Amino acid sequence: MTQFMLRIAGALGLDAQTYEEVEADRGATFQALIVVLLASVATGIGFLRVGEPWVGVIAIHAAGALIGWVVWAVVIYGFGVYVFQAPETQSSVGELLRTTGFASAPAMLRAFTGLPVVGPFAFVIGSLWMFVAMVVGVQHALDYRTVWRALAVWSSSPSSASRSRRRCSERETEERRTICHASL
Repeated sequence: MTQFMLRIAGALGLDAQTYEEVEADRGATFQALIVVLLASVATGIGFLRVGEPWVGVIAIHAAGALIGWVVWAVVIYGFGVYVFQAPETQSSVGELLRTTGFASAPAMLRAFTGLPVVGPFAFVIGSLWMFVAMVVGVQHALDYRTVWRALAVWSSSPSSASRSRRRCSERETEERRTICHASL
């Protein structure tokens, strides 16, 4: 198994060593970008409906995910380093990009969102799993000793709720909108 696949598996497993490894490896930024793109493509596939232009839907999800990923990392950096700083906190936006990029791996489950019966569960499980992974990624990028401080940083950022809401588009069916908003 390649190092990239092992890192994805470690991120999915919430492995602290994996998050520390990608935090320290500046070369892992491109890998993190690939994980964000894979997760966004999976989300786009999960929300496709018959007759929609699939290239456009997936491109919109990918562009939104990349922009949101970078903006969110900058916001979390500001909150984590300047508002909730711990004595051991030393971080950079790059470290947050790498750890949160890999933490988006559970969103790949969203590819199954469009399936009958299991789709809503795939969406909710993927979203909750990604939330936990994001908190773990933030904890390691900001060198916090506990997950609670990372949770405070994540939940206090103005982008934490709006990131999920933006994915719930106006065009979705009532059922999907309900599922999407229930996961917030």
